[in-house]
Amino acid sequence: MVAAAYTFVGGRGEPVGELPADSPGVVVDAGTDAGVVGAPGAVEAVGEAGEVVGAGAAEDDPDAPAPGAVPAEQPATRTAAIAPATADGRRTPMGAIVPQGAGWRSLSQVPGESGGGQRRARYASRVTEQHAAPDLSDPATDPFEVAGAAAAVIAERTGAERHDVALVLGSGWGQTGDLIGETLATIDNADVPGFAKAAVEGHSGTMRSVAIGDTGRRALVYGTRTHFYEGRGVRAVVHAVRTAAAAGCRTIVLTNGCGGLNPAWAPGTPVLIRDHINLTAHSPIEGANFVDLTDLYSPRLRDLAREVDGDLDEGVYVQFRGPHYETPAEVQMARTIGGDLVGMSTTLEAIAARQAGMEVLGISLVTNLAAGISEQPLSHAEVIEAGQAAAGRCGRLLAAVVATI
Repeated sequence: MVAAAYTFVGGRGEPVGELPADSPGVVVDAGTDAGVVGAPGAVEAVGEAGEVVGAGAAEDDPDAPAPGAVPAEQPATRTAAIAPATADGRRTPMGAIVPQGAGWRSLSQVPGESGGGQRRARYASRVTEQHAAPDLSDPATDPFEVAGAAAAVIAERTGAERHDVALVLGSGWGQTGDLIGETLATIDNADVPGFAKAAVEGHSGTMRSVAIGDTGRRALVYGTRTHFYEGRGVRAVVHAVRTAAAAGCRTIVLTNGCGGLNPAWAPGTPVLIRDHINLTAHSPIEGANFVDLTDLYSPRLRDLAREVDGDLDEGVYVQFRGPHYETPAEVQMARTIGGDLVGMSTTLEAIAARQAGMEVLGISLVTNLAAGISEQPLSHAEVIEAGQAAAGRCGRLLAAVVATI
C-alpha cells in the first residue's frame, strides 16, 4: 500500500498532526452529508482507545480499498463518526467505535439532531484489534457514544437503516412482539455494546427487529430491561432507550408488570400511565441539563390507545428501587402522594426518552394488588402467572396501538 500521509484538523480548522495511511487507526472515506465532518473523500483517525482524534482530506492513495471492499486478511474493523453538539449543547449519538468482525464495513446511518431526520455516514476503517467492551459505569465513558455504537451494530445485524418505534417489554408483555408483525431479525443482547443478558425470570435476553404490519416501518422490540436494583447504574438502566433514539426511533412504548392500588383493577388489567413519581432518588440526566417533564406520557398516544380499547383506565405510576416488594406502609404512602400503581422500573427510562426527544407511551399490567390492598402475600411467580393469563389481551392491545402510531 502507498503510505500516503493524512493531515488532521481540529474543530476550528487548526492542524493537529499527521498520521500515515498504513496506521491501524486510519478511517478512509469518512465523508458524510452536511453537518458532520468533511466531504466525500475525507478521513478520520482514531486513537489507541478508539477515540476520534482528527479529520481531514486524504492525499491520493490508489491502493486504499474502497468502502465495502473486504480484504480477507483484515482481522477486525471499527467504524467512527464524530458526534457534533446540538443547539442545546447535548451530544448527538453517532457511529462511535464498534467491533464489527472481520473485514471492512461501510454505509451506516446515524440520527439527526432534531425531528426524525437522518444523516448517513459512509466510511470504511481498519484496525488491528477488537475494541474493549464499553463500561457505562466509568464516568469517562460517554453514554451517548455507546448508544450510537449499539445502534450501528443493530443496523448491521438487522439490515435496517433505521427503526421507527421502540418497545420495552416488561413482565406479562412478552408475546406482544409476535403480534405486531413478522420478526425480521433477532439479536442476543450480549452481542450489542452496553447490553447484558436478562437478569429476571420471565424476560427474554434478546432484541428483535419487527415489521409493523405492512406499513414498511420497523419496531425495535426489547425483550428485557436493566432494572435499577441490579446495581449496574442508571446509565445501564436507560441504555436501551438511548440506543433506540440513536437507531432512529421517535416513539417508545414502555411496559411493565406492577402492583395495583385500586381494588377494582384485578390482576391482568392493563392501565395507561398518566404520570409518575420517581422514588429512586436518581436521574439519568447528568449535569445542568434541565428537561421539562410536563406531559411526559404523551396525551396523544394515550388517546390513540383508548381508541383501540375504550375500557382502558389510567393512573400514576410510582417507582420504588426494589428488588424487595413494597411494605403495606410504603404502599399507603404511595397512595397518599397520588400513586395508583407501584413497581420497580419505567420512570428512569421515561425521563431518558424525554431527554432524547422521544414521544412516550407507558402501559402497566396490574399483575397483583399491592401489599396491604390484598391479604395475599406477594410473589414473583404470581406476577408471571398473571402476565401469562393476560398475554393475549395485552399483546393485541399493544400491536393495534403500534400500528396506529
